[in-house]
Amino acid sequence: MDPEDHNARDPVLVPQDPLSAWLAPLGRVVSLAFLFITAITFLEVVLRYGFNAPTQWVHETTIALTAICFAFGGAYCLALDRHIRVVLIYDALSPALRRWFDVGISVIGALACALMAWAAWSLAFKGFVSAGGEFRLETSGSAWNPPTPAIVKAVLFVTLCVMCLQFALQAIRHLRRDPAEETPHPIESAETIDDV
Repeated sequence: MDPEDHNARDPVLVPQDPLSAWLAPLGRVVSLAFLFITAITFLEVVLRYGFNAPTQWVHETTIALTAICFAFGGAYCLALDRHIRVVLIYDALSPALRRWFDVGISVIGALACALMAWAAWSLAFKGFVSAGGEFRLETSGSAWNPPTPAIVKAVLFVTLCVMCLQFALQAIRHLRRDPAEETPHPIESAETIDDV
């Protein structure tokens, strides 16, 4: 296969705003967690079925790390403008109408993330503060009893706040772009992900 054919089909992944330019390189770092998850899951299978010596920590660790990675995945996809779209109507619109659709989608996304962050705040707060007002990390209640529920809730809250800001920055970018542009252009100063 000719490399130029591959590049013609796959658009260059470029961050959409300064915040996204900072977030995008973290995608490779976070993706390494999946390798770690796979390795410790394999270890658990070998220990459990090969030596009849299961661990107490692998199951909860994999669940927590996977949840954190998937939460970051939302911000990562938004950073590179690679989220899922239903383009049946969008592709039939003129460039000027697409611009307003992009603004509307970004505003709705920001509002949705803001509402979810507001709901996640109370969960995250309860994960770190007891009913009596003392600082304590919520634990899983298992035999190992790690503070993973508190950590996952905090990461979810922070990620939703970041995504709200990303959507707001995208709405501003779409408002500023030339209405006649066929597609929005990413920030000019961003490096492509392949170069990072």
